[in-house]
Amino acid sequence: MFTINIYLRFALIIGGLGLGIGLWAAYGFWYGFPFLLVGIVMLLGYLFLGTIMSANQFLSKQQFEEAEKRLNMTYFPRLLLVGYRGVFYMTQGAVEMQRKDFNKAEALMKQSLASGLPSDNERGAALLQLVLISAAKNNRQGAVKHLAEIKKLTITEQMLKEQVKDIEKQLKQMNQGMNPANMAAMGKGGFRGGGKRPRPKMR
Repeated sequence: MFTINIYLRFALIIGGLGLGIGLWAAYGFWYGFPFLLVGIVMLLGYLFLGTIMSANQFLSKQQFEEAEKRLNMTYFPRLLLVGYRGVFYMTQGAVEMQRKDFNKAEALMKQSLASGLPSDNERGAALLQLVLISAAKNNRQGAVKHLAEIKKLTITEQMLKEQVKDIEKQLKQMNQGMNPANMAAMGKGGFRGGGKRPRPKMR
């Protein structure tokens, strides 16, 4: 999806609104209207969509600090559209997963589910991360619970389906002495974390 550089967007917001209001005051509304329109459209796009798409471009390249900085430029996450709000918290959770801060990642993934996600693919990806987190904490019961929730969803992404199957096999091996850290490490290729699975499309 095409994205506008956040700094260019801010410049267009400030420039459009400032120039539009100035021309309106000096010469009349219709002189300032085109610039006002550009500024308002850019502002609404920022408020409703945030910086999620550009953050994910950094995340897909394993540039986690840059991704976090870009996410932090979404100053009003509660104003994001419902689907984007959930993906915003989910992306934050993916960053924390890479840092192995499983407590933060777990809280953010749960917040993403509570905030709303665009489709079962995104919900399945968030729940899959919760499975991995539970496994890392040696909480097999929690991992099984989240896996059962995934199976109730209608997942259409083939790579996500394969990941779910792989994780299910790993869970069965946990009782046979598998190190949960090995299972958690599989999360590096999970949602928005890198190369094994493409980012789900926003609908």
